[in-house]
Amino acid sequence: MTEPSVVVRPARATEAPEVAWLAALTFPLACPPGTPVHTMAAHVASNLTPDHFAAWATSTEHVLLVADSAGSIVGYTLLIRGEPTGAEELATLRSAVGPGPYVELSKIYVRPDHLGAGTAGRMVQAAIDEAHDLAPGRAFWLGTNGENARAQAFYRRHGFDVVGHRTYDVGGVQHDDVVMLHSPTTTPDE
Repeated sequence: MTEPSVVVRPARATEAPEVAWLAALTFPLACPPGTPVHTMAAHVASNLTPDHFAAWATSTEHVLLVADSAGSIVGYTLLIRGEPTGAEELATLRSAVGPGPYVELSKIYVRPDHLGAGTAGRMVQAAIDEAHDLAPGRAFWLGTNGENARAQAFYRRHGFDVVGHRTYDVGGVQHDDVVMLHSPTTTPDE
């Protein structure tokens, strides 16, 4: 039996509870080993609620995409247009590409049983396309944990390069992240 195909599409506000459930499942997978469970839970409870996802699904400053496999949400990604709130990443981006606004790949998570199946690759490609539509000609960036070599390698394969560092708060615990900037590749015909 073959696995159903995955379609990446805009999320509907009515799907917010399902996306929030997926966020609660997947967020801890990206945290460094040893991150206290209560700090991850606090982060999820204050930042990844159904109300947040419903608002993001209808906002003109955000793009919330879901990976849909036969009617089941197996991944999601969130883009944000604007300037980062953190001084470190803002200074890094201004130094690398000049003034904003920018587009941030804020979140991209896949259900564990879909890891390695190409779902994340489809999602990041859709995010790259959406970033161009959300803010044409603007820089596209992300932050990911500095200890997450797997994530960094994945993003490098999709055209992101490390351009700096930031500190990221998870439930009151500070983590060292890398800031990565998308550098689209062009072919000689472009």
